[in-house]
Amino acid sequence: MKTNYYLVGLIVCMGLATTALRAQPVQADSTALPGDNFSLEGALEMFKKASSPEAFEQLLNKEENSVNNLDLDEDGNTDYIRVVNKKQGDVQVFILQVSVSEKESQDVAVIELEKNGPEKAILQITGDEDLYGEETIVEPTDEAAASETSLNASPQRGPYDNTGEYNTFSSQAGIIVNVWGWPCVRFVYAPAYTVWVSPWGWARRPVWFRPWRPLGWAAFRPVRYRYHHHYAVVHTRRVVRARPIYRPVRVTSVTVRTRNQVAVNNYRTTRRTQTRTVTAPSGRRYQATRRTTTVQGANGRNASRTTTTVRKKRS
Repeated sequence: MKTNYYLVGLIVCMGLATTALRAQPVQADSTALPGDNFSLEGALEMFKKASSPEAFEQLLNKEENSVNNLDLDEDGNTDYIRVVNKKQGDVQVFILQVSVSEKESQDVAVIELEKNGPEKAILQITGDEDLYGEETIVEPTDEAAASETSLNASPQRGPYDNTGEYNTFSSQAGIIVNVWGWPCVRFVYAPAYTVWVSPWGWARRPVWFRPWRPLGWAAFRPVRYRYHHHYAVVHTRRVVRARPIYRPVRVTSVTVRTRNQVAVNNYRTTRRTQTRTVTAPSGRRYQATRRTTTVQGANGRNASRTTTTVRKKRS
């Protein structure tokens, strides 16, 4: 009889353990790329909290925020992220950049922001392809709206943009979010605003900056994951007018590119694309293209990242 009790207890414990494991977020292995050490989602969260671009730069470079874990110059300390703002009409870009040496710098990511109506603005952040293997686009997502939105949602609510595309990453809808209420957005569109260009560089650091030892991937992964809940990786550029502003001023480092060439090539090696037709509740048909990139992590295990793009199927 006691044996039966033990068996029942063991089964219950195993069930609880299984439930707890299922509740944990699934996280891919390291891609072995430098981009693993910078959270694009965390950068947007800091931009959301900041009152100005200068304050945004400070938040990026605070250890307790766990956004930056980069050591591109390999000196054993985290790099300082400087912010450079460019503006053209209602479109602005905020370049996040690291001084790798006295003569070289490397762009980490760029935030693209556009005011597209009275008290209305949209933004995305794009990770640089030299650090992420390919340009990786992240944007704010309205989780409540995403849970209620179906494929036949109206263009006014989303998930359509001006190209007519509906985008998902890991089955999450990309919902266009109005960021006009973010303090930094309001600040940079004020009439008296002058674009911010960080005065700091290779030989100059602000007195408040205290570099720290970068964390290993196993330690950094869970802390960076906390920013993922309100942001989504997407496959469509929404601020299309930002590209002509940013491309001519993009900065890359030969040292960084050479050092990570093998890892980047491994990342880009294996891709699989599948296309299928899906039918929405309204009866409309959509063409879904799913691209899966298989990467090999630092521990030798494979990890996959899937991006799905859905377009209305022409009859």
